[in-house]
Amino acid sequence: MRPPAENPELCVEWFKDLWLDVCRARVRYLLPVRSRWWENPVQVEALAAFAAWVERYDSGEWDDPPGKLALLYDLERVSALLREGEGPFDPERDRAEFNRFLDSLLSGDELSPLHPHR
Repeated sequence: MRPPAENPELCVEWFKDLWLDVCRARVRYLLPVRSRWWENPVQVEALAAFAAWVERYDSGEWDDPPGKLALLYDLERVSALLREGEGPFDPERDRAEFNRFLDSLLSGDELSPLHPHR
């Protein structure tokens, strides 16, 4: 699960959706999300994949109790992918930095983690 980096507007929308998913998963599943997770490609992909997995169960697309248990058992492995980084993610505190990141995507800023020459 990767953001559509070739289209800045779609990429920004993708990250905004992921922000909401991460905020929900952090509370619902007690995921140890770190500040500036959006700058770590492995964490972005792990969080996006996890959110997609949860969405399939929540929407009723998947109705597989053993599969849902597998998701819950995999929380430890997902959490391990999220351990690297600064302090704990705080949506209120981190929102301004996230908005700067989104602005960098729209501007084609070479410092953006998604910039192809970084």
